[in-house]
Amino acid sequence: MVEKRLADGRRIAQLLASEVDGRSDGVLDTLSVREADREVEPTADGAFAYAIERDDECLAAVYVHPNRAHVELGASDDVVERAESAGLRVRPKATRPPKTLVFVEDGAQVKRAVAVVERAAQSI
Repeated sequence: MVEKRLADGRRIAQLLASEVDGRSDGVLDTLSVREADREVEPTADGAFAYAIERDDECLAAVYVHPNRAHVELGASDDVVERAESAGLRVRPKATRPPKTLVFVEDGAQVKRAVAVVERAAQSI
């Protein structure tokens, strides 16, 4: 059996956007994808792809790398705990206010990343 892994940052970000915009259950119904750059070119540091907003307030920003995507969220113990329990790589970003970066390194991790975004939306 051949295992196929989706490790294209741009495609991972597109799948994540589809999950956020395409589902209408629970808290996802209140979220939308905004400022999408459809021509974004992945970079090593991560290029801005789009924002995830609720009521015109930015909840998260999604960035694309050549082989993964990352979601930048407000720092929250709840978000970190949810991401770590989902098996996603997480790291703090030392900014003011502090942020949390959640890395989505495979297309199979997209639904887990959506659950983290949901948790972030519930905690604000």
